[in-house]
Amino acid sequence: TLGVIKSVRVVCDTIVMLSRRAGSLMAPVRATSRRLASSKIMYTHTDEAPALATYAFLPVARRMAKWADIELELADISVAGRILGAFADVLPPEQRKPDTLGELGKLAKTAEANIVKLPNVSASVPQLVEAVAELQAKGFALPDFVQSPSTAAEKDAYKRYATVLGSAVNPVLREGNSDRRVAPPVKAYAQKNPHRLGKWKPESRTRVAHMEEGDFYSSEQSHVQGPAAGSVRIELVKSDGSIEVLKPEVKLEAGEVIDSTRMDVAKLRAFYEAALQQAKSEGMMVSLHLKATMMKISDPILFGHAVTVFFKDLVDPTTEAGKAVAAAGFNPNNGLGDLYDRMEAMSAPDKAAVQKAIDACYASRPGLAMVDSARGITNLHVPSDVIIDASMPCVVRDSGKMWNKEDALEDVICIIPDRCYATMYEACLQDCRKNGQFDVSTMGSVSNVGLMAKKAEEYGSHDKTFELPCAGKVQVVDNQSHEVVMAHDVAAGDIWRMCQTKDAPIRDWVRLPPP
Repeated sequence: TLGVIKSVRVVCDTIVMLSRRAGSLMAPVRATSRRLASSKIMYTHTDEAPALATYAFLPVARRMAKWADIELELADISVAGRILGAFADVLPPEQRKPDTLGELGKLAKTAEANIVKLPNVSASVPQLVEAVAELQAKGFALPDFVQSPSTAAEKDAYKRYATVLGSAVNPVLREGNSDRRVAPPVKAYAQKNPHRLGKWKPESRTRVAHMEEGDFYSSEQSHVQGPAAGSVRIELVKSDGSIEVLKPEVKLEAGEVIDSTRMDVAKLRAFYEAALQQAKSEGMMVSLHLKATMMKISDPILFGHAVTVFFKDLVDPTTEAGKAVAAAGFNPNNGLGDLYDRMEAMSAPDKAAVQKAIDACYASRPGLAMVDSARGITNLHVPSDVIIDASMPCVVRDSGKMWNKEDALEDVICIIPDRCYATMYEACLQDCRKNGQFDVSTMGSVSNVGLMAKKAEEYGSHDKTFELPCAGKVQVVDNQSHEVVMAHDVAAGDIWRMCQTKDAPIRDWVRLPPP
């Protein structure tokens, strides 16, 4: 909240400065606006801190924009708004909300589009379940979110709810690439008013633990579509020779790049176990850093494997506790919090056995980084509680430490399985250990020039990500020539995914000027 207030103060200070000169500045703007059609800016309403900032800043922005005959229209893309929009055709008339995200998606493809997109929640399954329950409690006639649907109605509801999960907003609105550069006044303010950063010590034991083989990084393949458009299909060739079509058609434009990779789950679990044992032997705390929100198919699975490895004695099906956990329908992909919710319906003996097993796991395993020490919420309670691009900067900020169960900062082994980004974070930690904490008052800045237009790379991977039901080979086949263009041997439970990136976004990304 303090960060939001500080950000709003910066913006408001700038507006006050501009307001003093408004008399001379706005006259030509008004003259121009009379010659043009009235302009409109879509300003998105989201959740949490950005929503708080909106309440503080939007009225000021509207007042300023009014002088130039520019309207700022609020567009609700909050989690609740998107849920209601997904069921607009089945809710009672008085409860219906428009599909605002869909409308903004159409607008984003026009030359007239002006959309201010605030940070939004990429909802995890636990967050979605809570949001649905809250809306139902408010009287909205929404169906339950059934994670294993069986009836036609449940499958229809699941399909609608799935559009809200994960990174549902960015792929729709980001028709262009990301070009984020720090404005000079913002950087000057930050240098003059540096935020708190903890000191680093050379003897810090904090480090990143990552896989050395079997991760997404180790197995990526790519293919470039030829000069003509076409399509490919994704198949699973099973060990008995039978073929299951995972996706019959992925349309490709001329020059489009596709890439595929797989995570070896057996090696992932072995890595988790080795990292936990190493941490225990060193007396180190551990934390898991993934992005189970944006990577809504793959990363919850990675998270679930971490949960079942850490609590392997708890989920052992031969034990009394393991049988109770299985009977309760516990889904480790949703975190330990899912089990605690289900324990409320257990018999007293089962509940006691499960809690005893949980406590035994805590005693035999290394300490877990905490999200909320006072409430006992650990790093493994909810998959969306620790998101890597927010959590790792906090580790750097807090002297290479995270909070332990005693509510004190402690050195930590940061478990980041995939080397696609783990090694970058390790380099940051090594730099701080060697050279000390970053100095905001003198350091440079990083320009974020991201390749993401038209669902590029992982932004479009969700419908091409699969948890394999059996061993075999996943292959990508050209539908025109029937040539196999990419293939991976897989085992049951492995995660396979494919991305696609169109030619135009790549060319635009390369064209963007350097910092």
